[in-house]
Amino acid sequence: MKYQIGDKVLILHSDEEAEVVDIINDKMMLVDVGGVQFPVYMDQVDFPYFKRFTEKKMFPAGSHGPVKNEKQYVDDVRKEKPAKETRVEDGVWLTILPVMITDEFGDEIADLLKLHLVNRTETAYQFIYKQHFFGKPDFELKNTINPFENFYLHDITIADLNDSPSFDFEFSLLQPDKKPARLGGKADHFETTVKLKPKLLFAKIKELKENNEATFSQFLFEKYPDKIIEDKVELSDAVKHKHRVYDATKAKQHLEPARSVIDLHIEKLSDDWKHLSNYEILSLQLKTFEKYFDLAVAHHQHSFIVIHGVGEGKLRDEIHDILKLKKDVKSFVNQYHHRYGYGATEIFFSI
Repeated sequence: MKYQIGDKVLILHSDEEAEVVDIINDKMMLVDVGGVQFPVYMDQVDFPYFKRFTEKKMFPAGSHGPVKNEKQYVDDVRKEKPAKETRVEDGVWLTILPVMITDEFGDEIADLLKLHLVNRTETAYQFIYKQHFFGKPDFELKNTINPFENFYLHDITIADLNDSPSFDFEFSLLQPDKKPARLGGKADHFETTVKLKPKLLFAKIKELKENNEATFSQFLFEKYPDKIIEDKVELSDAVKHKHRVYDATKAKQHLEPARSVIDLHIEKLSDDWKHLSNYEILSLQLKTFEKYFDLAVAHHQHSFIVIHGVGEGKLRDEIHDILKLKKDVKSFVNQYHHRYGYGATEIFFSI
């Protein structure tokens, strides 16, 4: 083979020098540029020796021959300043590398997918990664990913795509932020999920081949979220003395009954809603959701269905963002339901 692990190569399209860290197959390799690893096709690289040789032999513009090397003394030599590496923060990604093979008919097809977690931020994270088939856990990994690091997760075969795979991530800061929400403190954890649909995946692989690219990525998040400011009512001493304080162990009997399903369509929440602005409607819907979510948790329900409708998806997205930050939530899913279509999200609690 032309290249071996440890070889220095030149990335042709960016003119950067890299080191070969892995040979993926007879057409692709994994390279490292300044601590960032990524796959490239072998026809996109070359040995850097010709470039180095020609740079040494190049004549300056306007000259008619090589420049004579003038004698230079030690005191005249300027110390070179290391070039600053420019790093662009654009979030955390799940990067997918299809590994191609040639079948018995001579066609190039995808055989398996290599999954990498890519952190292109200045923050280090702890993460828990879980891969499920048909909702059942199949693979789990706990580790740390540093700023601008590429972390290999595992492989899945193309045949596994028929088993409805999902890829769940839970992130937390390596150094927890103890600041309160009102001072801009960061959330204790953040959860997100990626699901691969075979039809869209094969279309993406076809696009990669046409563009002579090696990978595609699924966006996980851009910036780690802030803590949610929760409204708390502080009772005065007079109120505390006036009202009886219940034993916490008996608090459940004084709670409002929980619901297994809550319909957040505005006409279900208010008779006089037509004068409300879109912001006021959304605020009322979210406040109602939070109320019945807390009741479901307090009553130790196993699950809870929220009907948010389809529409433009604003309410659904707001609810999903809140659920990603809730420790009591084991998982949630927005899929077709025989009663609600795609207009409801079912929440499963960690009991």
